[in-house]
Amino acid sequence: MNSNSNLSNFANPFKPGAGHQPPYLAGRQKESREFDHLLTQTTILENMVLTGLRGVGKTVLLDTFKPKAIAEGWRWVGTDLSEAASLTEENLATRLLADISIATSSIVVEDREIGGIGFRPETIQDQIKLDYHYLKFIFERTPGLISDKIKKVLDVVWDVGKSHFKGIVFAYDEAQNLADHAKKDQYPLSLLLDIFQSIQKKDIPFMLVLTGLPTLFPKLVEARTFAERIFHVVFLERLGEEACREAIIKPVEDANCQVNFNNESIALIQEYSGGYPYFIQFICREVFDVWLQQIKANETPSVPIGEIIQKLDTDFFAGRWARATDRQRELLSVVANLDNCDSEFTVQQVVEKSKKMLDKSFSSSHVNQMFNTLSEHGLVYKNRTGKYLFAVPLFDRFILRQIDTSAA
Repeated sequence: MNSNSNLSNFANPFKPGAGHQPPYLAGRQKESREFDHLLTQTTILENMVLTGLRGVGKTVLLDTFKPKAIAEGWRWVGTDLSEAASLTEENLATRLLADISIATSSIVVEDREIGGIGFRPETIQDQIKLDYHYLKFIFERTPGLISDKIKKVLDVVWDVGKSHFKGIVFAYDEAQNLADHAKKDQYPLSLLLDIFQSIQKKDIPFMLVLTGLPTLFPKLVEARTFAERIFHVVFLERLGEEACREAIIKPVEDANCQVNFNNESIALIQEYSGGYPYFIQFICREVFDVWLQQIKANETPSVPIGEIIQKLDTDFFAGRWARATDRQRELLSVVANLDNCDSEFTVQQVVEKSKKMLDKSFSSSHVNQMFNTLSEHGLVYKNRTGKYLFAVPLFDRFILRQIDTSAA
């Protein structure tokens, strides 16, 4: 890392956080173009599922879509989908009404003149707008099921608003929280899919953009098989070498910034971040701060990568690791020792590896059962071909570090 003794007040530009916009968004041009294409639709034939592991930048990319949509004449509504919003169909309906009203509350439905009363003979101009109270009024006055009520609200919103906007993008993050609850006779996920399929058949340009973990799309298809045909799935991968390099060096190219990463430092960050945007931001932020402190103390700048990874383990991985029991950790350790642990692995591969590693190996039924539990904890997930993957990026490296620490 290059240095300069004249330190400036240039703030640390790196932002490792949940959904924080990085100083430079690298390597997502293809995905952005795919969203641009969806915005050209007049009849909505494709909605979007934006998916990937935690730390790949799903929320960040979703946030960049919003100004694009608004610039093209669309309204944008949405938020994080909490588990509470998915508990009942009524909760989901309330979520939709609240979100729509924020984008439409300035649109006038009707102008009315109210005559003078008593000592106020003047005429008062009153306006009815597409605000929450009006949408709720339409919802409650419409007979039928909750789906009928929401469809009526969306019909009214389009009839009144089509002269004001091209369409509406309904963008929901953390959409893997959506679920049907058959035991409680509540089907909010199916309700959402049915509503938008029906509305889009009427040529109403209301588009769904759902962001979530890799478990999201299989859940959509399980709820309604037509989800395969109405969603365009975009899976965010780790950054390639050039994009990773840009994410590291672009934020410090400012003339006032005295931190300049040399090739050795860049290679080190690339290696330990694995190309995942969150880890790039985390490591770069730590390196930036450490470097400034070293210079102020007249020390030779260096990258304490071991200490930074230890902090990353504590801040990012430890909480997830704590969710697993001792026996589940044994299973995860077996997975981490597979040659293909950073891609897809099968139950049979885990069973065979456990026979070589453990005195008490795992059976196929036991692995399946434990994988189901670990999936609920967000540690692994099953893809559509029936194979498993780690749901946490670079989790295999963390597990191997835990094994090394225990053995020491």
